[in-house]
Amino acid sequence: MTIPNYISILRILLVPVFIALILYYVNHEVELYRHLAITVFVLAIVSDAVDGYLARRMNQTTRLGAILDPLADKLLLVGGIVVLSIDYRPILPTIPIWLTTLIVTRDTILPLGTILISYTGSTPKVVPRMTGKLATVAQMTMILWALAKAPEAGLAILIWVAGLLTLLSGVRYILDGVAQLDSCPEPPPTPPPPTD
Repeated sequence: MTIPNYISILRILLVPVFIALILYYVNHEVELYRHLAITVFVLAIVSDAVDGYLARRMNQTTRLGAILDPLADKLLLVGGIVVLSIDYRPILPTIPIWLTTLIVTRDTILPLGTILISYTGSTPKVVPRMTGKLATVAQMTMILWALAKAPEAGLAILIWVAGLLTLLSGVRYILDGVAQLDSCPEPPPTPPPPTD
């Protein structure tokens, strides 16, 4: 087990803490919980950058890390977006259900496509795309903006930017998956049954 993998596991463990702090805040309206939720979220974002840097710097990229790192990111983002899509107004602003549905759908299609490609006997190759990275940044910014209770006009812009980038990245990943499926070798023909 490498240091970057331990950091990814720590980030996964921070997800329920982050969600619990938001729920405690909306139930008790104690500002400390909201500030702690923001702190945990920022800590998780920083740990994502740190584990990626260490994996490259210490040459500790592993297959486990390639699974844990994106899993931790998805759990953190999807968890935060789902919780913030529940209507807690006026305590916290709300992320619209259409965006939550779009993000969850995209993040479900990607692993299903990977399983499908693996089923054909090929090794799936998930190539990070700039639209995917920008969508992640937009989603993170949107969550922080909502938790900071920043002006809702800015949140509305972030919602549409995150939605557009999520849609574009989802289409890009689907096209990549279809191209990989097209390039899979054809299975050998089944020999006919023997005749007597």
